[in-house]
Amino acid sequence: MNPPTRRKLFIPGPVEVRPEVRERMSQPLIGHRGTEMTDLLNRIRPRLRTLMSTRNEVLVGTCSGSGLLEAAVRNLVKQRCLALTCGAFSERWAQIARDCGREVQVVPAEWGEPNLPDVLRTHLGGGDYEAVLVVHNESSTGLTNPLSDIATVLRDFPDVLFLVDAVTSLGGLPLEVDTLGIDVAIASAQKALALPPGIALASVSERAFERAGAVTGRGFYLDFLRMRSSAEKGQTPSTPSIPHLFALDLQLDDILSEGLEQRWKRHAALGARCRTWAQERFALFPHKGYESNTLTCVRNSRGVEVHRMRRALASRGFVISDGYGKLRQQTFRIGHMGDLTENELQELLDVIDEVLEKL
Repeated sequence: MNPPTRRKLFIPGPVEVRPEVRERMSQPLIGHRGTEMTDLLNRIRPRLRTLMSTRNEVLVGTCSGSGLLEAAVRNLVKQRCLALTCGAFSERWAQIARDCGREVQVVPAEWGEPNLPDVLRTHLGGGDYEAVLVVHNESSTGLTNPLSDIATVLRDFPDVLFLVDAVTSLGGLPLEVDTLGIDVAIASAQKALALPPGIALASVSERAFERAGAVTGRGFYLDFLRMRSSAEKGQTPSTPSIPHLFALDLQLDDILSEGLEQRWKRHAALGARCRTWAQERFALFPHKGYESNTLTCVRNSRGVEVHRMRRALASRGFVISDGYGKLRQQTFRIGHMGDLTENELQELLDVIDEVLEKL
């Protein structure tokens, strides 16, 4: 059997993973209850705090980001929460909460429109909620929510926990957890952190841990209190994905060596370049001023057959994404997060131009 053709990923995740990261995952395993594991976890913990700009504990789960999105609800919401939605993944978190048996009040914005602070304030003033669920970067529409403005509103409601899906933002967009007063921020490895899928991170505030102590039915595998107790001992409650921890250890060094400010600037440059290209040839889908710097959602204003364009790109070694859900064929998405450079993005855009001439 011939090996699969190598194709470079420009999708909202999984993203490109550098060879040295993949190589680090292949090093010999260690016992997960030994001193080598404790040393590894104790190296990782403080750098995760730096990555997330927090003094809070940062938990690592062997799961996708969805696992920790569910865990946040199960650990911190007894009965009722409010969910801000503006696309497929924010709607998905609301559905996760419903499936956990919680009452969910949805405050929707149209797909492509941001969740605005005044709307949130109105709803919080008229209800009794334990938490607000917010997606920082909605990858179905290429939109970044005004997290700082939302945080300002929540400061006036100190009994309401601030839970943030930072799955496609952490490591690519500014996210200062403590400054914003975020109680839980959740991220996945396979997005802007540029690791293979398989682990997820969650910063958890002290008041969130206190709230968890009053909630029953938190589950076992992703019980925040059990996870913290183990982390403080340099352990995990159950067997982790050890190869992912090896890779995370390396990638944290490289991310912090690049510098968070520089990494955010690089992603801003990638976003600006992709948006310029998209506006010259098509149009942008998200509301002006709220476009994401980790992926671009392009409105298919030319009526291009997206599936044909994607097939032609794949034959040349590049992968982009169709529109998500109800936006299929109406949009397409170009991911530009992780360790990608402007030259790599430009190479893709040049190839798309060549493909468009033949469609």
